[in-house]
Amino acid sequence: MTVKIKRVYEKPDKEDGVRILVDRLWPRGLTKEKVGADLWLKDIAPSTHLRKWFGHDPDKWDEFKKRYFSELQKNKEQVSQLIEQIKKHPVTLLYGAKDEKHNDALVLKSYLKDLYVSNKRE
Repeated sequence: MTVKIKRVYEKPDKEDGVRILVDRLWPRGLTKEKVGADLWLKDIAPSTHLRKWFGHDPDKWDEFKKRYFSELQKNKEQVSQLIEQIKKHPVTLLYGAKDEKHNDALVLKSYLKDLYVSNKRE
């Protein structure tokens, strides 16, 4: 499983593999060409309610991760679609947040890693 994360404002790189935008909102000020996303899975992003509640407040980070994990567990269709891409290619998850330590792509990557590890055990 090769999954990287990258801010959408960073230049695309041939090492990125399949570039998947995982934010619910299109990144401000960027065209489709500049984003260079092969796929936009906006419905895999945190719900609007959760996103607004979190507001990128590091003090809410641990609770945000729990709530987003819970949403991902219920979002089997989007998670399956992402896993199918990961099985075929290296994948880079693109996100727009300024905070590189507290964003939904980090949580999503962690969720996928946990899922991958638990599936290998079965």
